[in-house]
Amino acid sequence: RDMEPDRGNPFGELDNPFQDPAVSAQQNSSQYATLDVYNPFDNRGMPPPYHEQPPIQAPTTLPAAPANNVPPPAAKKQSPPEPKNYGSYGTQEATAAATADLLRRQEELNRKAEELDRRERELQSAALGGSATKKNNWPPLPSFCPVKPCFYQDISVEIPQDFQKTVSMMYYLWLCNAGTLFLNFVACLAWFCVDASNGSGFGLSILWLLLFTPCSFLCWYRPLYKAFRSDSSFNFFVFFFIYFVQDVLYVLQAVGIPGWGFSGWIAALSVLRAGSVGAAVIMMIVAIFVTGNAALGIFMLKRVHSIYRRTGASFQKAQEEFATGVFSNQVVRTAASNAAAGAAQNAFNP
Repeated sequence: RDMEPDRGNPFGELDNPFQDPAVSAQQNSSQYATLDVYNPFDNRGMPPPYHEQPPIQAPTTLPAAPANNVPPPAAKKQSPPEPKNYGSYGTQEATAAATADLLRRQEELNRKAEELDRRERELQSAALGGSATKKNNWPPLPSFCPVKPCFYQDISVEIPQDFQKTVSMMYYLWLCNAGTLFLNFVACLAWFCVDASNGSGFGLSILWLLLFTPCSFLCWYRPLYKAFRSDSSFNFFVFFFIYFVQDVLYVLQAVGIPGWGFSGWIAALSVLRAGSVGAAVIMMIVAIFVTGNAALGIFMLKRVHSIYRRTGASFQKAQEEFATGVFSNQVVRTAASNAAAGAAQNAFNP
């Protein structure tokens, strides 16, 4: 049994169990060195030396597990940034033009709404009695005054929207003219106090105040008011003629010819040369007001004339309105019929 060959030994030699392991290993290595066996892992034909791998050691400390088993938050999906519209010069011009057009239309709608409101009030007043409700309200006198108002005037109701500003400016110009005539009276009074020889001028200033104030209202403001109220060509022509004369009087007042009752520039400078500084200062203030009235009068005359040309009025229409107004007047018709009857009677009874 001991002599049986070792099946694990390919060389057929018996192993000696009593042999020193070191000697046995040396013999085996010498045997391997002498043999030339093909080894694909070694170019020399010998197997690679065996190296004992160190045992795998378990880690001494395990990584700490997370306290809460919460999944990480999902990444928020960001929307792509909106493209910036820097615009262009043409786009800005189109936007500005559209905005201006909208504003213009809004103003036109507001003007039409005001016009409809005015007409609605007129219809309401006509439904309530018309003439009974339109009581005279000018001049605005207190109720205890024995003199009652003579005219009915309401610019916001009777005058169309496009002409209300012009009529209001002419009304304020008439008020300024009346105030200037009163200041002219005060200046001529001061002049008369320092120079007793100016009695005629002081008397004329009183006459101008009492005469021009109501006459200017009746002769050029009321025709202007009625011209814009009813689009009357005849009243336009009356206004142009009389207001032109009024402008000439404004210029004469501004000049201030001594003895005419106007405290203009010539009269004020003559009083200043005489040494009356206080009266001269008052007269110069009046001269400034009169000059302003003259300048505003010329400006407003040109403005009313431009509006008159746009309304389609003409001299022929003015003649037709005059003829219609004359023949429709009951007094004129009565006088004409009486004159015709008298002429016929004289013809048949010579």
